[in-house]
Amino acid sequence: MGEQNSALFPTYGRFPYTLVRGKGSRLWDDEGKEYLDFASGLAVTNLGHVPDKVKARLAAQLDELWHVSNLFHIPNQEKLAGLLTASSCADAVFFCNSGAEANEAAIKLARRYYQKVLKQDKYEIITFRQSFHGRTLATLTATGQDKVQDGFRPLPEGFVYAPYNDAEALQSFIGEKTCAIMLELVQAEGGVLVADPEFVRQVARLCRERRLLLIVDEVQTGMGRTGKLFAYQHYGIEPDIFTLAKGLGSGFPIGAMLGKAKLTEAFSPGSHGSTFGGTPLATAAGIATVEQMLEEKLPDRVAELGEYTMGRLKEKLGNNPLVREIRGLGFLIGIHCVKPVAGLIAAIHEAGVFVVSAGPEVVRLLPNFLISREELDRGIDIIGKVFAEQAAHTISS
Repeated sequence: MGEQNSALFPTYGRFPYTLVRGKGSRLWDDEGKEYLDFASGLAVTNLGHVPDKVKARLAAQLDELWHVSNLFHIPNQEKLAGLLTASSCADAVFFCNSGAEANEAAIKLARRYYQKVLKQDKYEIITFRQSFHGRTLATLTATGQDKVQDGFRPLPEGFVYAPYNDAEALQSFIGEKTCAIMLELVQAEGGVLVADPEFVRQVARLCRERRLLLIVDEVQTGMGRTGKLFAYQHYGIEPDIFTLAKGLGSGFPIGAMLGKAKLTEAFSPGSHGSTFGGTPLATAAGIATVEQMLEEKLPDRVAELGEYTMGRLKEKLGNNPLVREIRGLGFLIGIHCVKPVAGLIAAIHEAGVFVVSAGPEVVRLLPNFLISREELDRGIDIIGKVFAEQAAHTISS
């Protein structure tokens, strides 16, 4: 169906493909053409499409119970929360449905902790330029990109934007109303910009010294995407709060906000909630996903294959005049180009590999964690061929 005939709001600039089936690293469109998927539904299908263990857990749950509301105990929630806290620095989990909702919960928890528990009138949160934290009014305001905020003013007060990877500048943004610093350890939507380790250590030090909460947005980096189960584990820090979504349910909608025990007093009964947060179905998908990641040590596989992929890409593209830099962490990789990449991405799709952008000049690669080395090589060869053809065309024209 064309967009002009659709009953949907036109909020998405869609690629001209209708995908109808997927398995593992492959997708098929409605004309039967097969593609390699290096996008993973925007870092969601981390175990590939229709993973068998998650499918089996969901099928079993479908025969038992779908929804009861959070007015009742839900055993799957307790089990998934236990898996997540046992594997992280967190002590408690709040389940919701998306990354935006998880970040919204983190913002609310930080403010309420200061105002209700510590009895301090603090509410301001420092985020970073080029960040992305969601599409609700609070989370788009937390996002340090004008294009995301355009047309939605007046925006809620209480957010300021510091330059990324600049610890010295950050200090000047801390004021008497500051309660937290919120950051991504890889700014995925902002261009696949990786946080400098010394910068992250300084952020953590500032939070300790100034008694601020440290919030890490792991919506895209969490669940093994960077080669650790959670990206903060690369940096030797412990956030007070961190958020998850995308890869937590293998494509089934689920989000989570995790925090330290000291914060549980701030979220007392009635202070926050979600009708669909943590349903038996969503948490069944989450349990199966996390169990498989832990049992098969998939973050370790991502670390190994991510390094291999970066090496192959640098071999293929290192001398290509269209490429400025290849950067990333694990299976979150960006190819920064010298010009807008919309045409490059369209050509890569037509050649049989799905990738996405990360801003106007960056091609983003997000393979699933179970992809074979042969599939990786095939996809990289296709990408390399398209870049070579585009560079030759640019030079000839």
